[in-house]
Amino acid sequence: MGIFDRFKKHPEVRERVAPKLRSIRSYNAADSSRLLADWISQGKSSTAEIKGQLKTLRARSRDMAINNDYAARFLQMVGDNVIGPSGIKLQVKSRDGGKLDKFANDQIEAAWSKWSKRGVCTVDGRLSFRDVQKLIAETTARDGECLIRMVRGVDAKNDFNFALQVLDADYLNDDYSTNDGSAEMGVEMDSFGRPVAYHLWSVHPGSDRAYNRAKTLRVPSADILHTYVSKRPEQVRGVPWMASAMFRLKMLGGYEEAEVVAARLAASKMGFFTTPTGEEYIGDGQDAAGNTIMEAEPGVFEQLPAGVEFQEFNPTHPTSQFRDFVKGVLKGAAAGMGVSYVGLANDLESVNYSSIRQGALDERDHWRGVQSWFIDSVMQPIFDEWLLAYLSSRLTNLPPRKYDKFNAPMWSPRGWQWVDPLKEVKANVEAVAAGFKSKSEVLAEQGRDFEETLDALASEQELEEAAGLTFTPIEEAKPDEDDENA
Repeated sequence: MGIFDRFKKHPEVRERVAPKLRSIRSYNAADSSRLLADWISQGKSSTAEIKGQLKTLRARSRDMAINNDYAARFLQMVGDNVIGPSGIKLQVKSRDGGKLDKFANDQIEAAWSKWSKRGVCTVDGRLSFRDVQKLIAETTARDGECLIRMVRGVDAKNDFNFALQVLDADYLNDDYSTNDGSAEMGVEMDSFGRPVAYHLWSVHPGSDRAYNRAKTLRVPSADILHTYVSKRPEQVRGVPWMASAMFRLKMLGGYEEAEVVAARLAASKMGFFTTPTGEEYIGDGQDAAGNTIMEAEPGVFEQLPAGVEFQEFNPTHPTSQFRDFVKGVLKGAAAGMGVSYVGLANDLESVNYSSIRQGALDERDHWRGVQSWFIDSVMQPIFDEWLLAYLSSRLTNLPPRKYDKFNAPMWSPRGWQWVDPLKEVKANVEAVAAGFKSKSEVLAEQGRDFEETLDALASEQELEEAAGLTFTPIEEAKPDEDDENA
């Protein structure tokens, strides 16, 4: 008789083993024990989750952007890595008979460059299009969403009859919803959830002018770009990108403040006067509030009356765990915001080449994804409407009927240099020579355009020849014998 047969004969053993087997086959995260009693166990729609909390989330995220150093750093990282110093650039690649239509492409690019200047692309004339890109990216990250109104005709106040107006998400009426679900939190939709119109306040609801003057305007969706990142199907509003890290950062801010105050107290070297009989210490007088004071000078000690003792109050702050605690909290916050701890905290003290290389590569993949989202959600829709207005204006002779042909943009977002530039150049040279990469791909990874690079090289060559100069490539230096024997 085997050992398992013996267990079968004892029902009390089977009763003890069976529940354990059932618990192993279930999901621990779905357990309803006392340890998980405070964990949410009922699902809600994306709108139900956001409604009633979005205003608070947005207000607190804005407060952090102003008063929290790490939140401000995160928004700076968004602007620097998604938009970059020069903005996302346009190259038109329309073709005619299989070849690039250089005449049309150059004309469209020149017009786009002119429209992108400050004073032209926005209705208020205050921003360049590069500024608009950065404003939209950082606003979406901070508030979770941003509204861009497209103004056409004479209201655009430029020759292109097209301009933009960037609006806070506060303009969207959060309280406008219908019982049949055709409108949720200010967004009116068709039966498939496609936005039909947006219900906006006529003035900013947080301004002094909003009192008894704010009205709701119904603006067609064709005139509004509503930018946000969808995390769930059927999501109609966006939440701040720092939402999961805000509580952690708020607590860290309070902890740092407490440690700073405690450190100031420790540096003050304060104390108390005590007497066995409880008699009052007279001291050197009293202040305006009637408190007993004692004058103190460096290296000078006062002789106290008989029976009076000085009890030192000497707190030791910051504690030895302060550094590790702050670092641990910031690591969690950085993970929630999708960035590296090194970048968020500006902490390069303990990193080495291998770790910073791997961290940089992972983070760049994240930023490339955000760049792709920004191009699809902002750049392309704006270019679609701008091109239609441009072809219909008096600024060009290009036929509007060829809109689909001319609508062939290639966007060049910012790129990054390799952690080790020399190794990157060698790897790219070998990849191009072997046919694994094209020169256009190599330049695109660095945020540069192939045609612009060729034009720049050709222009430099002409200037060199005109000046009678000839430059030859620098040959790779041969290692010395001492280096070879080392």
